[in-house]
Amino acid sequence: MAEGRSLQIATSGMHCISSWIARPPGTPKGGVVVAQEIFGVNAHVRSLVERVADAGYVGIAPAFFDHLETGVELDYDDAGIARGRALVGELGLERAVDDVMAAAETIASAGRIGVVGFCWGGSVALLAALRHRLPAVSFYGARNVAWLAPTEVPLQFHFGDRDASIPPEAVQRHRDVLPHAEVFTYPAGHGFHCDQRADFEPASAALAWRRTLAFLERHVAATRAEDTA
Repeated sequence: MAEGRSLQIATSGMHCISSWIARPPGTPKGGVVVAQEIFGVNAHVRSLVERVADAGYVGIAPAFFDHLETGVELDYDDAGIARGRALVGELGLERAVDDVMAAAETIASAGRIGVVGFCWGGSVALLAALRHRLPAVSFYGARNVAWLAPTEVPLQFHFGDRDASIPPEAVQRHRDVLPHAEVFTYPAGHGFHCDQRADFEPASAALAWRRTLAFLERHVAATRAEDTA
């Protein structure tokens, strides 16, 4: 498995924040920015960056909360959720999207860049697609509906059909506004892709990750192959 490391990156406001980065052996297929949940760049997010690298991409996860407090890693419990929501409210989505773009610039030499986001980061990923045209995969972004707008940028969405924070009509709204997007549902709750959460659903998580890698092959790696043909 790829081994990641910490890397300081400069954001648009010239405030340096930390990130977790991992590189594949040999020439990368492209790059992937991993947008964190509300719990910080914790062990789970770091493992996702390394899984991205194992699949052949340069992976990087910017630590959004470093603008407010360094080294935030919260537990998946009521206290962690409350603290994470407070940090998200203070930081706002706009600064997080700027950080995604700063991370994308950091790994630009890898080729085309995509973004994969989870929970709050799922909505950050959607906004990065809408505003900066990054191909994006959004896992259970409960804030998505407020930002949905037509675009031809490649998008893929994953939702648990037992997620109380994202009702069926919200999932349908994605299909209505973005008919070209891939929208998948699973017999699972919120956070089903995270093996540290109570809602972890292994079969759904595995299928969603296979679909994510297939999306990246089509919309990130394929572009790199075209550029070098």
